[in-house]
Amino acid sequence: METIDLRHLPLAPGDRVLDLGCGEGRHAIAAWLQREAHCVGVDLCAADVTRARDKSLPFVPEFPATATRSIGFGVADGLRLPFADHSFDVVICSEVLEHIGPYRAVLDEIRRVLKPGGALAASVPRYWPERICWWLSDAYHANEGGHIRIFRSAELERDIESIGFRRYHRHGAHALHSPFWWLKCLLWERQERSHLVAAYHRLLVWDLMQRPWITRSLERLLNPVLGKSVVMYFRKAPAA
Repeated sequence: METIDLRHLPLAPGDRVLDLGCGEGRHAIAAWLQREAHCVGVDLCAADVTRARDKSLPFVPEFPATATRSIGFGVADGLRLPFADHSFDVVICSEVLEHIGPYRAVLDEIRRVLKPGGALAASVPRYWPERICWWLSDAYHANEGGHIRIFRSAELERDIESIGFRRYHRHGAHALHSPFWWLKCLLWERQERSHLVAAYHRLLVWDLMQRPWITRSLERLLNPVLGKSVVMYFRKAPAA
């Protein structure tokens, strides 16, 4: 399930992409397969990095490393990225910043490793759907590695633009997931036994795998207001 829409990123064959906080590698793998890029995914969680690497392996025989395409994963801290200045054409940071205390330091690291004129795609949970989740369940966010803040997207946009970026696109994502998470939060202690949660999960899996026009159309209609995530795309200022 991709939150970042690669169609809004200026990716050319051979470009270098960093998926910061890659989790199980969904965006790094998508950019590698769809856009013929050199992709690197990093995360603090070694288990997630291993799963991301394992998920990419079945595609390697069909998409071997070439002069314009490769993929790799590693453990790294977003506060101290192990890359030289101006190493990447694109940085993806999806559903990461809400987990990090000094998130502005992560933004500074992104600016450092991104080439002048490069693109940043950042997504965070939308304020009001996330606020409802927090209201319904403390356990949803109050756990190790959980969400420690709720962003107002306009404030995050100002933070990013204040360090030399300009937003060029914005959209919502995963509107059908907002009611699902509200339901999970409402029934948190018994969600594993809930037939209603299970039925909604089957709906989301069906939507993801089959992509029927009715749910795809409904989500596009609702994403601007109900999207679980808000996604913003920025350009770093070109070199003077």
